Amino acid sequence: MINSGALIVGTILYPIWGYLYDRYSRTKLLSLASFIWGGTTWLNAIVRSFGGFLATRASTGIDDSSYPGLFTLIADYFGPNLRGKIYGILQLAQPLGYLLGMILALIVAPMIGGWRSIFYITGSLGLVLAVLIYFGVKEMPRGQAEPEFENMPEMQSFKFSWAEAREIFKKKTMWFVFLQGFAGVFPWNVITFFFFGYLETERGYDANSILFTMAPVILILAGGYFVGGALGDFAYKFTNKGRIIVSSIGVLMGAIFMYFAINTPIEATNQFFILMCLTALFMPLSSANVIATVYDVTVPEVRSTAQAVEYFIENAGAAFAPIITGYIADMYNLQTAIILICTVAWGLCFFFYLGAIFTIDKDAHDLRNQMADRAKAM
Repeated sequence: MINSGALIVGTILYPIWGYLYDRYSRTKLLSLASFIWGGTTWLNAIVRSFGGFLATRASTGIDDSSYPGLFTLIADYFGPNLRGKIYGILQLAQPLGYLLGMILALIVAPMIGGWRSIFYITGSLGLVLAVLIYFGVKEMPRGQAEPEFENMPEMQSFKFSWAEAREIFKKKTMWFVFLQGFAGVFPWNVITFFFFGYLETERGYDANSILFTMAPVILILAGGYFVGGALGDFAYKFTNKGRIIVSSIGVLMGAIFMYFAINTPIEATNQFFILMCLTALFMPLSSANVIATVYDVTVPEVRSTAQAVEYFIENAGAAFAPIITGYIADMYNLQTAIILICTVAWGLCFFFYLGAIFTIDKDAHDLRNQMADRAKAM
């Protein structure tokens, strides 16, 4: 219930955050999201009853769906040829934060009074960042970094419109993005919720073994975000299909290496570690490229909405992942559940990316033509 509460709240609020970001200042809303993160984390540490903990934990999901504004703001700082690398750098923060959280939970928390003390620290960071974002981050005109508007002395202000929002669903590439998003979150949630338990119960790792195995894997995973974004940008210079090609390679190789890693004999710890490192390198190759692809086919004033819809669909998949994994694990074991879900889900993503390869050229050309028409009208 505690895990699902925040997930449900975040899922419901994705379309709302997306709409607000397309209508109002993204920097101010990002500052508000950071303040909510800090405040709800504090409340979560203060309460002493299960009901209060459940409610405050669910409230931490409010800001979990605030990412579309961050990515669309960056899209107006950097043009299409750079966005993959920039998103890859930004997404380094997620696994590094996850690794830091693991260290805080396993090592620091017992030394300073438990998890509540950690929540007070991280909640305080949210409040500090809220102030820094509010006063230190500059809002950019929507569409500022599109190549058609380069060197223009004055940018037209593009306003959210429901007509353009409806156009999101008319782009075939977006439907393939939505489908891969739904399937693609299954492996991530399986690994997030169950992999540490798998290492402990089925491979016999203790806390130190888990930390020393997973810390390097997570660091490689972090690097994979940037590698994927950089490769996507490089391939994009030659073809609109470039980001999709890199993404398809990522999910295919991730599935292959995960399959061999999980089937590695328990006593072959070095082989298991090497295969997990390779899995971690390929897993995130698609992440930055999917975000950049959404912006390659949608107009600036509805990009937050488009991203929010994709995340809404992803979270719908995320809600089912733990349930299905647990059901398969009860019938067989965690090893079978992890192999089955990761290989099937990433296999589906591979075929969805193949579909997008046949649609991306038209959708990307349509956007560039639309931006060119707007530039001429200024």
